[in-house]
Amino acid sequence: MKVTTTPGDCDKVNQIVPIMQEHLGPVMNLARIKLLAFVLHALCVVQTVSLHKIASAMPTSVERDSNLRRLQRFLAGYALNLELIAKVIFSLLPVKTGLVLSLDRTNWKFGDVNINILMLGVTYKGVAFPLLFTMLDKRGNSNWKERTRLIDRFIRLFGAECIDSLVADREFVGKQWVGYLNNRRIRYCLRIKQNFWLRNPKSSEDVRAWHLFHGLRLGQERVYDKLFLLKTRVRDKNI
Repeated sequence: MKVTTTPGDCDKVNQIVPIMQEHLGPVMNLARIKLLAFVLHALCVVQTVSLHKIASAMPTSVERDSNLRRLQRFLAGYALNLELIAKVIFSLLPVKTGLVLSLDRTNWKFGDVNINILMLGVTYKGVAFPLLFTMLDKRGNSNWKERTRLIDRFIRLFGAECIDSLVADREFVGKQWVGYLNNRRIRYCLRIKQNFWLRNPKSSEDVRAWHLFHGLRLGQERVYDKLFLLKTRVRDKNI
C-alpha cells in the first residue's frame, strides 16, 4: 500500500535537493541525493524507520516495492559520510546562532550485540535534532574523553561561537568533564542526583542537593548566586 502524495510533497523535496547538493554534490550523484531527499520527506510523514513504510511514503511515481528495492540497494552498497550529513542537517536549521546543544546516550541490545550510542544534537522549540554521534564499544556510561571528542568534532565543523550552552542528564558529570567545559567557555546545565553532596560556600557545610531545592512546585525555580562544590555521595571525595 502506498501513502497518497500531493504535488506539494514534490515541491518540498525539490526545495531540499539544492541544499543537499551544496554539501553532498562532490561525493554523491544527483540520483542518490534525490533518493535521500525522498527518504527525508517520508521520514517526516511516517515518523518511523521501517523501510516498508518509508518506501510507501516517498513522493515518487513508482510503486512501493520499487522504492523499497532502491532503498535496500542504497543502504547495502553505499557508506554515508556522516559529517557531511551533519552539515546538511545544520544548514536546514532555522537558526544557527545561540544554539543549545543536547548530549544524550542510548543503550540497547540487538540479539547478542550491545548498541551504545553517544549523541550530540541541537535543540529547537523543545525538539532535539541529532547531528553527531559516537558508537561506544562497551556497555554503560561514556567517559569524559569520549564526550569531549564529540564536542570537539562539533566545534571543528561549526565553530564554538554558535554555541549558547549545553544541556545533559545526570550521568554526564565529573570533574574533568566539567573542567573541559569551563576551559572551552561553554555554558552548561547539567542535572545532578538529589542525593549528591554540595559544599555551601557561605557556611562551608555539606548538604544534599535536594535540600537546596525542596519545597519548589512544578515550574518554579531557585537560583543561587554562589558556586557550590559538587561532591560524590562519599563526603570526602570530590568528583
